[in-house]
Amino acid sequence: MTHIRFLNPDGTLAAEAHAPPGTRLLTLAQTLGLPLEGTCEGAMACSTCHVIVAREHARLLTEPTPHEEDMLDFTAHVQPTSRLSCQIHTTADLTELTVSLPVAHTNMQGR
Repeated sequence: MTHIRFLNPDGTLAAEAHAPPGTRLLTLAQTLGLPLEGTCEGAMACSTCHVIVAREHARLLTEPTPHEEDMLDFTAHVQPTSRLSCQIHTTADLTELTVSLPVAHTNMQGR
C-alpha cells in the first residue's frame, strides 16, 4: 500500500489515503473529490490533472514519457517535478507519495 498525501497549493493537507499497487493517482484524486478534472480521461490530450510531486518522491517514480513532457510544456504553473496524475500509478515498492495541487489548471485539449 502507498500512503498518498494531496496538498493544497498553500501546503495544507487536502486529502490523504492508502492505495494498493496499480492505483492511478488521477482516479484516486477524483474519488476523494479533489479538483483534478482529467478532461481527456487519461489519454494525455490535456493537462487538467497536473500535480507537483514532492522532490523526495519524484525520483521514485518512472520517468515521464516524451509525450507527457510535451503536454507539461503547455501547462501553467509547471515546476521541475510536475507530472500528469493520469500517468502516475502506485507500485508495490512505493510506500509514500506526496503531491501538491497547482494554483490553477490549463486545459490544452483540442489545441
